[in-house]
Amino acid sequence: MLDLILDSLRVISLPMKVNFRGINHREVALFQGPQGWAEFSPFLEYSDEESARWLACSIEAATQVPPKLYRSSVGVNATMPALNGESEITQILAGFPGCTTVKIKVGTNEKQDLERIATVRKLNPRSKIRIDVNGLWSVDQAAKFLELCGEIEYVEQPCATVAELRELKSRVDVKIVGDEILRKSANLFEIDLNGAIDILMLKVQPLGGIKNAHALAAHHKIPVIVSSALESAVGINYGLTLAASFEEMSYDCGLGTGSLLAKNVAEIPIVDGKMQIQRFEPNFDGLETSANRFDWWKNRIMRTAALLG
Repeated sequence: MLDLILDSLRVISLPMKVNFRGINHREVALFQGPQGWAEFSPFLEYSDEESARWLACSIEAATQVPPKLYRSSVGVNATMPALNGESEITQILAGFPGCTTVKIKVGTNEKQDLERIATVRKLNPRSKIRIDVNGLWSVDQAAKFLELCGEIEYVEQPCATVAELRELKSRVDVKIVGDEILRKSANLFEIDLNGAIDILMLKVQPLGGIKNAHALAAHHKIPVIVSSALESAVGINYGLTLAASFEEMSYDCGLGTGSLLAKNVAEIPIVDGKMQIQRFEPNFDGLETSANRFDWWKNRIMRTAALLG
């Protein structure tokens, strides 16, 4: 399997339209197998141990027949980074045509966060608003903000721990989505999420692939939503495949993040708020990294593959 990965390996750097998650370029590794191109793209700071699930997913994508799909397209939300200014927000929202749900990054500055939400509401008064905190708040901070921010569809990972999420859930009526609480767990199946969250976020690479994501959904018995890990079009397409493989998908998914990239290996357009699962050949022109970065990713893959056995 390692030979298959390394023989077709391409390492690319995707420039971003705006700073998102603290980065301006997204480096990813792609390789080809019998089922087509697959993506391995844990963030640069992730350990080999955490990256092992990402590699397991990419091997699955390259080698395993896709599951049964219940739809050919998936409804997606717009994603609003932590920026302010009506013109900047207008420009970002324009990249998500037809999307009637907006997920807004918040958590580091209450005043600016509330202004960002208000601006999105002003520009898109009929859109559903969801906010993503990445576990930055205490219970008291979360409860206060949820009183101030107006009606929202849900809050994603407002606090870091299961205990905090349970306490917050007992104090507020807003639906709570769990993301990092699952995917950062040492054992995805042992963590007890009962009474802590209302919806479970599934990200196909961090959770080890489609088969494992379905096993987790069945184990935890919590409604699910699918989101991206800021992948290239190759990884996004596999996330769309995961979302389409659930018979029920009640929420718009966070898979439109390709709109935050200035260049990509392929385009999966958002049409009327939906994205179609694709079959495409990636275009690497002008995107490949230096030999040093290629070697860095090659060595990372070799170390991570050794952990999979």
